[in-house]
Amino acid sequence: MKKILLIISVFTALIVQAQSSKWNDLFSYNNVLKIREDGDRLVAATENGVFYYYPGTGEIKKLSKANGLHEVKISAFDYDAATQTGIVGYQSGSLDVITPNGIFLIVDIPLATGYNGSKKINHISINGDRAIISAGYGISIFNISKREFGETAFFTTGGAYEAVNAAVMKDNTVYAVTGNGLKYHDLNTTFPVYTTWTAPNNFKTDYKKIDASEILAFASEKEVKYGTFPNMSTLSGFTSIRDIKVTNSKIVVTDQTQVRVYGTNGSLQKTFDAGEIINTAIVYNNNQLFTGTQFSGIYNEQKNSFKPDGPYNNRSYKLSLLNNQIWVSTGGRSAFNEATPPYLGYYHYNGSNWVYPDYFKTNNQFNILDVIPNPSDPTEIFFTNYFFSSQKGIYKMVDDQFVKSYVVNPGNSYGDLPVGCEFDSNNNLLCSAAAVDNTGGAGFYYFDRAVDKLIIRSLNVSNNAQKPILRDGYMYIPVPRVGGLIMYNYNNTPSVFSDDTFKVITKNNNLPNSDIRSAALDKNDDLWIGTQEGLRVLSNPKSAILEENPQTDPIIIEQNGLGEELFRDAEILQIVVDSGNQKWVSIAGGGVFCVSPSGDKTIYNFTKSNSPLPNDTVTDIKIDEKTGKVYFATIDGIVVYQGDVSEVTSNFGNVLVYPNPVVYSQYKGNVRIRGLAQKTNIRITDAAGNMVHSAVANGGYFEWNLNNQRGVRVASGIYYVLMTNEDGTDTATAKIAVVN
Repeated sequence: MKKILLIISVFTALIVQAQSSKWNDLFSYNNVLKIREDGDRLVAATENGVFYYYPGTGEIKKLSKANGLHEVKISAFDYDAATQTGIVGYQSGSLDVITPNGIFLIVDIPLATGYNGSKKINHISINGDRAIISAGYGISIFNISKREFGETAFFTTGGAYEAVNAAVMKDNTVYAVTGNGLKYHDLNTTFPVYTTWTAPNNFKTDYKKIDASEILAFASEKEVKYGTFPNMSTLSGFTSIRDIKVTNSKIVVTDQTQVRVYGTNGSLQKTFDAGEIINTAIVYNNNQLFTGTQFSGIYNEQKNSFKPDGPYNNRSYKLSLLNNQIWVSTGGRSAFNEATPPYLGYYHYNGSNWVYPDYFKTNNQFNILDVIPNPSDPTEIFFTNYFFSSQKGIYKMVDDQFVKSYVVNPGNSYGDLPVGCEFDSNNNLLCSAAAVDNTGGAGFYYFDRAVDKLIIRSLNVSNNAQKPILRDGYMYIPVPRVGGLIMYNYNNTPSVFSDDTFKVITKNNNLPNSDIRSAALDKNDDLWIGTQEGLRVLSNPKSAILEENPQTDPIIIEQNGLGEELFRDAEILQIVVDSGNQKWVSIAGGGVFCVSPSGDKTIYNFTKSNSPLPNDTVTDIKIDEKTGKVYFATIDGIVVYQGDVSEVTSNFGNVLVYPNPVVYSQYKGNVRIRGLAQKTNIRITDAAGNMVHSAVANGGYFEWNLNNQRGVRVASGIYYVLMTNEDGTDTATAKIAVVN
């Protein structure tokens, strides 16, 4: 059976062509799964990407979904140096074929009718122009040059499938290791018929690893079989074998924290103790040992670490940005109970490299929902530990070193749970809290710096909370489940409660429901409210606190000539406003939307299918208004998009036109102009001074579809862009070259 595959090249994916250079990843490259040799470099596969390390120069290059790969969650990898071809296998069952001519996505894995098991690629072994693909259903033979599958053997008996842990081909025979022992079959016409495979009685062990070169070697947890099949010798005394690599002269066995290198005759040549868990190892240039660690990238024998800089782990939940620094919390909540392990703490990018505080390497009782720096002293960090134990509370770190924990009512493990923190314009720290005073009510903490103590107040609203929003002495706390949204006027005196007023916005105020997941204040002081079932906007919320029954409004957009509610029935996880008053909205399972300031136009919709997003559930969005970069956090890692809007004021910034020149054969999208004033009057003329287009741009950027005022694409040539701000006090010009 042969099946032609759907092949997608990164060079023909026009939907993201214009955006490809605008993305970057902040993935972790610590957990190295496989290492392969390629001339003067090593090729290492990690959870979310591949990187190349050049031992001679120390240079490191990375390849990820942000610059070529199509997915994340790598589960298998192999590389052929002769053709410079690598094959990446994903947990989803897809493959990426990396070649000198591009990267190709293989999405049509040949699954048996009725197969409902895991699609994860367990192992890949390249042999010449063929790759042996092992998965939960059995084995497939993949033709690399044609990029199509050939024969597939489904390991099934009586409807039950047997997963293949790994498989290799030697001398036209495919050897597979499974939980039920070794299986083998010649690559011939009966290869797909599982009942014709041979399972030798003397090899019935739980084998997980296999490799072949001049000899064959395979391993269970504690022993290795090696030699010419079936007359094989045994190596034993291992603790937990994690990988095996065979060359023409060596057998390299990775055993938990140690590597043992043997000759193909079984003689021990070298041992190495990495001092931490290692996944794989390779002998480079026949004498240099390199190991792939779980937490430190590639190690050489001197235990020097080589990897692209990145966070400790890919797990991410919420972000904080300040002065080119980044803090990443790793906790979370499932149905608003604490998240499941691992409890990793937080990661910190200090402006030059990523730091993982030592405090979290030995303390794993931290379900951190939020981490935030003190704006007046970024070395001082506060984080919330939403954990059902006596360790729940708010913690202070200085230079990523533990200083103090603040726990209210430590005997009440299930109450006073801190959620998110924010500093107001007067540098007061306020943090939202759930189940305050064990009453089931939401509330907040106020940090009294004079006495170094937290003061807590219950508002008796529902029993949950999200991160607060602070502006002009007002606090807004989204309350999930059945709470609504708390609007609280603390009059810029958070320590004094007597003059405070608040109101709770619920379904009675025209919300789709009272399960509020997110909120944001825009540049017009309108409050955008995200619920489990849609979006609403509350105008002038400061005045609404004083009204008896303020009403929120939906945003109505036109779809196919009919009015439709924006984000109707969508679970809105996060709303963020950029410098141009555009809204960035993450939808559970729907990726991220960027909409115009009024919400009537969708500018972008990024999903895992058309962008480097690791998945379609983005748990946080943060924007660096100085640079325009937009950061997206997911449980599978962080990616960054270079947005079009940065530090929008009444005057022009650094005006940039891109792409420029516009060559139709290479790019068919709109031309973008960034760095504009908040409101910009635009006139575009040809070289003779004739007007071809005019517009008014709001929000700091503009897009031109290269049409003239009659709606016809302009001819090839040079076009001049003449721009003035709203009151005419500032001007800017630009040139655009068009090649049709």
